[in-house]
Amino acid sequence: MLPYIELPALQLPFGQKIDIFGVFSTVGVGVGALLAARAARKYGPGDDDPLRGVVTWAVMFGLYGGHFLHIFGYHPELLTKDDPWLFLRFWEGLSSMGGVLGALIGIFVFFRREKIPLNPYLDALALGTAPGWAIARVGCFFVHDHPGLKTDFFLAVQYPGGPRHDLGLYDVFVLLALTGVLYWVARSKPRQGRLMGILAVGYSSARFLLDFLRASDMSFVDRRYAGLTPAQYIVVGLFAVGVWLLTRPAPEVQLVPLDVPKDTPATAGT
Repeated sequence: MLPYIELPALQLPFGQKIDIFGVFSTVGVGVGALLAARAARKYGPGDDDPLRGVVTWAVMFGLYGGHFLHIFGYHPELLTKDDPWLFLRFWEGLSSMGGVLGALIGIFVFFRREKIPLNPYLDALALGTAPGWAIARVGCFFVHDHPGLKTDFFLAVQYPGGPRHDLGLYDVFVLLALTGVLYWVARSKPRQGRLMGILAVGYSSARFLLDFLRASDMSFVDRRYAGLTPAQYIVVGLFAVGVWLLTRPAPEVQLVPLDVPKDTPATAGT
């Protein structure tokens, strides 16, 4: 069994504070953005400027996408409260899959607004997203906001009231494993979009199964619809997108390391 560890919130000036989830999420976004930009330079298309500009869009859309799904999908009972500021206080409830969906919308809107093709950057985004997301999920583990069913599994966390699965911890393992797979596959020059397809299919499959372990015997539990969580419906769509990316005809441009020397045709007169 693993101990139930709660890290204290960081105290800020003027009586403000930030919880440990916010710290890990911020670090995860920063690391993910740096790794995505590095991947764009290393593997293609060579220009990382769009990935630097898209970060703000992805974060803002992701925050409110996560907050809206938390309210409308997981806890619609919050709508019965007379609270006009409920929708603005995004830090008081975030759904990770709502955040992913919102971030994807933000990325799409940014690239359409700037008239930049998104396709060449998908794999670079995958190489940044998986490790950055894993770091953010470490924050979920330390605040224990994804409790699972009671269990005697050796990785169970000793929650107050008895040991339970901690789905935030399991997500860390899934995303770290996917990070290793993605960077290993990237070395073999896959066709464009394959890495994002692997991330979408791999994470969606794991998340769909893991959500069956979510707690259903606590006072503040996630809403189910026909026995499934909102995240399970979302990952079905992400899985389909991933399958399409993996099976579509290969684009002309491939993910090729830019620092690999290419053969050049012999020049005239040599």
